[in-house]
Amino acid sequence: MKISACVIGYNEEHNIADCLESLQGVADEIVYVDSYSTDRTVAIAKKYTKRIFYRKFDNYVAQKNFAARKARHDWILNLDCDERLSAELRQSILELKTHGTDKWGFAFNRLTWYLYRFIRHSGWYPDARVRLYDRTKAAWEGELVHEIIRIPKEKTGWLKGDLLHYSFRTLDDHLKTIRTYSELGAKALQARGRRTTLVGAFARSLWVVVRKLFFELAFLDGSAGWILTYYSAVATFTKYTRLYILQRQKDPNGNSKPRGLG
Repeated sequence: MKISACVIGYNEEHNIADCLESLQGVADEIVYVDSYSTDRTVAIAKKYTKRIFYRKFDNYVAQKNFAARKARHDWILNLDCDERLSAELRQSILELKTHGTDKWGFAFNRLTWYLYRFIRHSGWYPDARVRLYDRTKAAWEGELVHEIIRIPKEKTGWLKGDLLHYSFRTLDDHLKTIRTYSELGAKALQARGRRTTLVGAFARSLWVVVRKLFFELAFLDGSAGWILTYYSAVATFTKYTRLYILQRQKDPNGNSKPRGLG
């Protein structure tokens, strides 16, 4: 069983080395797809692989499937630049490579670092995801955001160990993610014909706070849990406010109004 690790990125010079380093000894090749970075990302990636490709980013599904098509092996291990394999997860994958499998894919938990600690509640853990899969049996699918590998439950295996996710080291990191995903999320909602009001945006944001604190026990993550609860509510409000603005920019015939017109 040979594995191709596929990574996509853009301006990730602070993350890419740790990501690719964690794949050493596990992946039989590394495929990196860059969206025309303007920093040192590609130069760093070249230290780990010669299999580097370029593609303008349009959405995560298309970008990750493009990377998988460039792989030499059918088993694909997908990581984002801000993710690393934990020691336990590395060992689980190595054992799988030795023994083989009749499954189509494998899921494992993802553990996210937020500001100063790993978050083990708040709805962020265990955050199980299929990230190792046979490309002849499955592919990435979904909308502009929330891409997934969809495999029948009986064909999905489980690996011990966590995928370590260093997505939010600073509040700026969180705010950048909110800006990116709220825009993509609003467009995805609009494409599905969803609508909202400003009152609806406020109500959804309030529900996020209630869910995080009382159902997902965010307070058990200390002050970090309270902070991420606030910014999660901001993310929801921003997404639905963007959707509301997109609605207002349409005239009765469904055509976009010119900017600057009421």
